[in-house]
Amino acid sequence: QVQVVESGGGLVQAGGSLRLSCVASGIIFRINDMGWYRQAPGKQRELVATITSGGDTNYADSVKGRFTISRDNAKNTIYLQMNSLKPEDTAAYYCKGDIQQASTWRTRVYWGQGTQVTVSS
Repeated sequence: QVQVVESGGGLVQAGGSLRLSCVASGIIFRINDMGWYRQAPGKQRELVATITSGGDTNYADSVKGRFTISRDNAKNTIYLQMNSLKPEDTAAYYCKGDIQQASTWRTRVYWGQGTQVTVSS
């Protein structure tokens, strides 16, 4: 069984920084693309940033220049360094992984349970 678990959320003042982590665990053969998404109350879930297994990245326009996604393949972990946080960044942040299980050889998308980020003005 594969799990994806986020951590690192919290309350921060505007202009501050947070670092989110996401670990994939279980009987994993390969992890392809991974990414961070967020959902604010009353809004749809939106892409924040993605990273391929080779390290290619993609960002939402709203976070470019402020957020950095990175990946440690040896630890099956991705990170989201968030700087210059704004109140509009307040949301639940979810990790998504495209993961192939070693036990079944099946590839599917896994979502974490989310971690809350709250930015006060």
